[in-house]
Amino acid sequence: MSKNKKIVLTAVLLAMEIVLSRFLSIKTPLMKISFAFVPTCICAIWLGAKWTILLNVLGDLIGATLFPTGAYFVGYTISTAISGLIYGLILYKDEKKIYTNKQFLIRIIISVILVTCISNIGLNTLWISITTGKAFIILLGTRIIKEIIMIPIQIICIFYIEKMLRKYLNIRSSND
Repeated sequence: MSKNKKIVLTAVLLAMEIVLSRFLSIKTPLMKISFAFVPTCICAIWLGAKWTILLNVLGDLIGATLFPTGAYFVGYTISTAISGLIYGLILYKDEKKIYTNKQFLIRIIISVILVTCISNIGLNTLWISITTGKAFIILLGTRIIKEIIMIPIQIICIFYIEKMLRKYLNIRSSND
């Protein structure tokens, strides 16, 4: 894929990420439920870690600047960069490699569990504890329940949305 196509695709996914994260999400002071992971994972699968980190960091900075929901805190940007790195390293489908659906599903499961444990449960709970002054352990209980519920939803969404988009958009063409 040419660099221009990668930039355009990243820009479109960035716009989707901001809309899904800032406008089409359910927010409480302690947690947020959104489908902003979809553009992140699509970017990770098609473009790799570097572009996914860029997407996530820009999405967080632009979203926090244009549509703030509170004071900016750099910890959330670090968490989203780490999530992009994990997704990008595990999910990237190199043009030379072909994964079976089973192999791809295993990669999705591993990446979602790692992002959930490291970024969502670990780091984001720490950042919420720091910014709200609430005890980490108290926050951990409710956040673990939410994340356990979201794991299968994320896995199913990532698998089927990427499969459908790849089929209709023909992302990897022989003309590149």
